[in-house]
Amino acid sequence: MAWVTQTLSSSLGRKVIMSLTGLFLSSFLIVHVAGNLQLFKSDGGRAFNEYTYFMTHNPLIITISYLLYTSILVHALMSIVLTRHNQASRPVKYAYGRPEANSTWSSRNMGILGTVLFLFIVIHMRTFWYEMHFGSVPMAEYDGKQYKDLYAVVLEAFSQWWYVLLYVICMVALGYHLVHGFQSGFQSLGIRHKKYTPIIEFLGTFVFAILIPALFAAMPIYVFLQVHGII
Repeated sequence: MAWVTQTLSSSLGRKVIMSLTGLFLSSFLIVHVAGNLQLFKSDGGRAFNEYTYFMTHNPLIITISYLLYTSILVHALMSIVLTRHNQASRPVKYAYGRPEANSTWSSRNMGILGTVLFLFIVIHMRTFWYEMHFGSVPMAEYDGKQYKDLYAVVLEAFSQWWYVLLYVICMVALGYHLVHGFQSGFQSLGIRHKKYTPIIEFLGTFVFAILIPALFAAMPIYVFLQVHGII
């Protein structure tokens, strides 16, 4: 297991781990947003509840979920370690020039964005994941089969304006985090090619940094407007 110690003790190894976990989490976002789109169906929450039942009872999904939880923690830990290492390597701030001129706002504030997102994940999982597994969620019946009515939990959470606002702000933070993180993940893995880099940049900017966060943000807004009879 010496290679594990060497990987964790080297800056390059930490960046690789950071990249792999980050790209895995990015791929999870596609699955998560696709499933949550069931909230837009006007079926009283049936499609969404059937989706959540599948996600919590399929053995493969359950196994992958543990990898997901681990990736979140490892990604956050590597971020802290790399940030502290970079600060220690440059204890004195730049005396001349403006380093920000060669970097984007998101790249300079990845630590802040990551912290906001980690806190959001904790709140989000407490609101939905914890309630789904350990809370007193009401039951719904479809075709004689019982389902936990997580849709009712969603309605209750997104009926509160402050929670919707928090959700939307965090999705903006997610967009900024991904616009830099997605592309730098491939770069840290050494995947830079004139043929593939434009595709990676397009996916990172328009799909992961704009489309996916926008879809996530639209869900609480839609539910809020629906619950309050505005639409």
